Amino acid sequence: MATPTFERHNPMTGEVASSAPAMGAADVPAIAARAKQGFAAWSKFGPNARRAVLTKAADALMARKDAFVAAMMGEIGATAGWAMFNLALAAGMVREAASLTTQIGGEVIPSDHEGTIAMALREPVGVILGIAPWNAPIILGVRAIAVPLACGNSVILKASESCPRTHALIIEAFADAGFPEGVVNVVTNAPQDAAEVVGALIDAPEVKRINFTGSTAVGKIIAKRAAEHLKPVLLELGGKAPMLVLEDADLDEAVKAAAFGAYMNQGQICMSTERIIVVESVADEFAARFAAKVKSMPVGDPAAGNTPLGAVVDRKTVDKCYGLIQDAIEKGAELLTGGETTHNVLMPAHLVDKVTPDMKLFRDESFGPVVGIARARDEAHAIELANDTEYGLSAAVFTRDTARGIKVARQIESGICHVNASTVSDEPQMPFGGMKASGYGRFGGKAGIDAFTELRWITFETEPGHYPI
Repeated sequence: MATPTFERHNPMTGEVASSAPAMGAADVPAIAARAKQGFAAWSKFGPNARRAVLTKAADALMARKDAFVAAMMGEIGATAGWAMFNLALAAGMVREAASLTTQIGGEVIPSDHEGTIAMALREPVGVILGIAPWNAPIILGVRAIAVPLACGNSVILKASESCPRTHALIIEAFADAGFPEGVVNVVTNAPQDAAEVVGALIDAPEVKRINFTGSTAVGKIIAKRAAEHLKPVLLELGGKAPMLVLEDADLDEAVKAAAFGAYMNQGQICMSTERIIVVESVADEFAARFAAKVKSMPVGDPAAGNTPLGAVVDRKTVDKCYGLIQDAIEKGAELLTGGETTHNVLMPAHLVDKVTPDMKLFRDESFGPVVGIARARDEAHAIELANDTEYGLSAAVFTRDTARGIKVARQIESGICHVNASTVSDEPQMPFGGMKASGYGRFGGKAGIDAFTELRWITFETEPGHYPI
């Protein structure tokens, strides 16, 4: 009996963008068993053999450039530029993972017992479940599996229901690179079956660890389910990134970074600048300059490729953003720029000034093309406002005094903070992750090795043993 399929529709046109297998919970045991068999073979590969296959995977990803661009434009309304950025960074992530295969080291630890050689060894875990979202689908899909594979694990990628074709292309590229049968696997499912399928994957005894990128609400559900099996989870969740503009900031640089951070990919990035906290003495000047910049950034059909802003993923995002804006205006905020959505998912960039902590726009993640300016009395108040959130993923601070910037950065409760740069930044070798409701654990570089290996203590004796009984 053939597996049923489900369709993903283009958010711009409503046409069918892709069709994918609608797997169910009943399909999970066979997939998990296959992944376990793949692990048995892949874990025996030496570090340079794993490096060679991963390097081929990076090349295989780039070879599918046109297919990836078409899939992202069709499934989530992405611009071609955003798709190409995704692909380039993802390929870099795979190459970085390849470089880590010879860095999965251990150490000899001095022992108090005469003749004992004690070692700490890092070994692969087994089957790793990676659950990736739609907003940066190639980057986050690859991030979910690249370092786990470098460490000698096999993987199951649970694709997003919003971009099943994009995520399936990743697995096809990795399969072409020469991984043994069962090492790389993908699960696609219809939206209504997501909870059941993810639950079955977490419950599968072959799955030893889980990594998830997505909303805080779903992350909590996954963490609770995994805790029932004592399975470690790496969570990269929501954000409400603050960008602090101190009175000595270079306002032109701050404006450039704010525009990129708030509106890149229509604000649909976990690190997107969601709150701009400006010291009062320069707030009017910053707001005027930033409003002028935002007004110069039109929205248009991403397929045409001639505007900086394209489509958001669905109408629900548009409605949520307008709700946040309306709540802020009703409570005294000022709309500096914005307007009506001329097409179902083509929302213009919105900038709201004089946002205060009692407004939903200050607290709720918008994940859309809207950002608020909050005014702070001074540096201490700016830090207080920055930390007045449940989230703690990314942050930024602008000041001409580098030492001051670092001092402020260290007081902000976030896993990532940039001085004189945008909240939106990623490099494959960096420890990426958040604090508080933004999750725990780190992707990237050597931090990823810690996340996807078991640290074991092994000893051997070189002298006869002496025991009290």
